[in-house]
Amino acid sequence: METFDVVLFDLDGTLIQNDQTGEDIYAGAFAFADIDRFGDPSDLWSTLDGPPDPDDPETQLTAGFDRVATQYGRNVDARALARGLMETVDHTAVSFREGAIPALDAAREHAHVGLVTNGPERRQAIKLDALDLADAFDVVVFAGDMARRKPHPDPFDRALAPFDADAASSLHVGNSLEFDVAGAQTAGLEAAWCPVAETDTFDTEGYSPEYVLSTLYELVDILDAP
Repeated sequence: METFDVVLFDLDGTLIQNDQTGEDIYAGAFAFADIDRFGDPSDLWSTLDGPPDPDDPETQLTAGFDRVATQYGRNVDARALARGLMETVDHTAVSFREGAIPALDAAREHAHVGLVTNGPERRQAIKLDALDLADAFDVVVFAGDMARRKPHPDPFDRALAPFDADAASSLHVGNSLEFDVAGAQTAGLEAAWCPVAETDTFDTEGYSPEYVLSTLYELVDILDAP
């Protein structure tokens, strides 16, 4: 049996998924701003530099919409579109990924359980409440409210601190190679990678997670295996 003192989970894309489609959110931005649509969601996502900025997402999205507008030869109020996108996102429109509840139950049977998310509390707490997860963890770290977010070791160190746990006997489960796998391993934890999109090869792109999971059910097998 694999024994861990602490099992940490990422939230978005790992335990839960957003039930709004990118198309719904993109179209909603134009409807909110009352601007004739141009482009597609992929145009916007490709302009964004890294994940959403939890401190100032409006400025980041405004810059993205500016770039897309330039591509399509449009002169529009990009900030209105950014605000429209933010207003369209429904943080309660979330559901569990396959195997999330059994994985949480198995982790609680064997170890302390924590959550380490790069989002800020003001946004992530809504999702936890929507799925009745607010009391599911022994510790919750909203790294979006910290000076340094994943993949920096600080969020992992903060999650382990209440248990006085050795990082080497701890596991982090996440869907991002760059932020979850690399971050956890830099902090000394083992890493389980559970990508959002299933692929034939599960290409780890040069990263080396200790575990590669096709679904979170496989984490149950790891923790419960004789």
